[in-house]
Order: sequence, then C-alpha cells, then structure tokens
Amino acid sequence: MKAWVLQGVDDLRWETVEEPILAKGEVLLQVKAAGICGSDIPRIYRTGAHVHPLIPGHEFSGLVVRTGPGVDPAWQGRRAGVFPLIPCRECLPCRKGQFEMCQNYGYLGSRRDGGFGEYAAVPAWNLIPLPEQVSYEEAAMLEPMAVAVHAMRRALPEKGETAVVCGLGTIGLLLLMFLREAGVQEAGRILVVGNKEAQRKMVLELGMESGDYCDSRTQDPGQWIRERTGGLGADVFFECVGKNETVAQAVENTAPGGRICLMGNPASSMALEMETYWKILRHQLRITGTWNSSFTHGADDDWNYCMERLGAKRVDPGRLITHRYSLEELHRGLHIMRDKTQDYIKIMTMF
Repeated sequence: MKAWVLQGVDDLRWETVEEPILAKGEVLLQVKAAGICGSDIPRIYRTGAHVHPLIPGHEFSGLVVRTGPGVDPAWQGRRAGVFPLIPCRECLPCRKGQFEMCQNYGYLGSRRDGGFGEYAAVPAWNLIPLPEQVSYEEAAMLEPMAVAVHAMRRALPEKGETAVVCGLGTIGLLLLMFLREAGVQEAGRILVVGNKEAQRKMVLELGMESGDYCDSRTQDPGQWIRERTGGLGADVFFECVGKNETVAQAVENTAPGGRICLMGNPASSMALEMETYWKILRHQLRITGTWNSSFTHGADDDWNYCMERLGAKRVDPGRLITHRYSLEELHRGLHIMRDKTQDYIKIMTMF
C-alpha cells in the first residue's frame, strides 16, 4: 500500500509499505478521508513522533475491509469513524470510564501508525459506526468536533451568561458552532476573538453578527471585551490558543467568579506573572483544563453527542474545510499549514 511515512524529524516520505498485520481485536480500515490537525505540523517538522518510522494522521474515517482475531465479523463492510486514543482499560481513570485520561495510552498517528496511508490497523473498540447520512469527510472531523464538545460541556455557559471564544482555528470554530447549536447565543451572548480574514468570514457564515467578532490584529481584545460586558469581562472564557499572552488575557477579562476553560495546546513553556496569579485568587476564578474527548460507547459520550447532531444535520463541519487534496498530494496541505502561505481552516485529504 502507499502511505506517508515519517522516518524522523522533517523526513516525511511517500512510500510503498506492507499492509498492516492485524493483531487480536483489530480491523483493517481502508481509509477514505483524513484531516490534517495543527498538532501534525510540529510532530512532522519540529519535534518528531514517539516512534519512527510512523504513519501520522489521527483524524480519519474509512471502510472496514477485514476483521482480525476476536472481532465480530459483522464489522466487515461497515463504515466507521475512529477514536484515535487507545486506552489501556486497566488504570484508575480507565476503570472509571475516563478513557481520555488513560495513564498508559497508545495513539493512532503519534504512537503507532495512523491514517495518512491507504489502510490502517485499528482496534475494533475504537470504531464508531457511521449512519448512511454521515459522509466519510464529516466522519474524519469527528475527532476535532468531539474535542470541542468535551471543552464546551466542561464549562457550558448558563442562561444569561456571556461566553468568549479566543482562538478561531478548527477547534475554536467548532466550539462556536456547538455553542450556537446548544442555544447559548439565544440564552446569553457569544463573543469571539480571531486574527485572520478567513476566520472573520467564517464567523459571519456561521450566523454571528460582525459586532461580536474582534480582530486582534487591529483591536485590543481586552478593551473590546470589557466594552461589551459592562467592564466586568466574560462569565466563561474559552482559551483556544495556548500562549502565555492569551492565558493572561483570559484571566484579565473574565468576570469575578467566572470560569476559564484552557483548550489550546501550549506553543511553548507557560508561566504566570504574579499579577495574573493574584487576579485568579482575588476574583476567585475557576480554571479547568480539557484534554481530548470522552469515548465510552455510551449514548451521551462526546462522540455520540456529535454523531447525533451530524446525523440530524444540526451542525455542518464540512463548511470549515477550505482545502481538499488527494492522499498523494497531502504534502501540499502540510506545507500550507507549516509555512502559512495561505489562509486555511481545515485541510482534508480524500482517498
């Protein structure tokens, strides 16, 4: 089969490799769509993965073409999305059903081969079946959708509250989409902070008013937020960037007694200034982290929450896809994201 193989840092090659040999409990998935995540860029070009060689890619979907030992043969021929975190199912968080916090996890696309190839070996436990009305492309966005939903549910704004979403990459825009779907805009108010023209256009396409968008390139986000909240700040602040300055901005512009949800993967080492720390104490702010998403095969886990809304066409993640490439052209999308030569939101490969 053909696949993109990461041999080492900044050494990604289009190669012919052997099809995966299935272990107990695994299926062979013919990959049909795979999205490029922002985390793929440092993994491929700057830091490397946990193991090499490695086929990257953790946002993907496909068709089960073979079942391995111990797998229900009824899976063969079924379409599926993929939860990429492989929990040990033995540690304390796993025993509590909190698989996203597993202490001994594997991960498709970073700790073992993922979806940037024609086929992938995937544990059957990690599959979620797709209803007919959900496309492969939509299913390849289930992972970032579920990440956004997981954060939203950890700090869901209440009636009458103002929420700020700071950082409008794929996750931030999906969060905005789900906040609106949950009725937050009708029950309270959503304000968003971005820094690209493509983000502004997408925010308007999603139904937001232009006055609820702050362009941090030309406006002071703190002043802008305070002007729209009576000087108090947001009741809930979703920080989707992962930089010292935006975390400080969240603390500075969250109302006393408010909540901050930290979502952004850190771009570098993080540190709090004393003044920022004092504000957390004096304003009694509640800060929560969020990581990955809940996948338990329960009807109310994050993945089924997303699937229900996808199937009912209550959300449309496909509108965030700005670029589409074949698998062989994947490097073109990676270069756009690495070099920032074009505005983009989500780059998708179709097989």
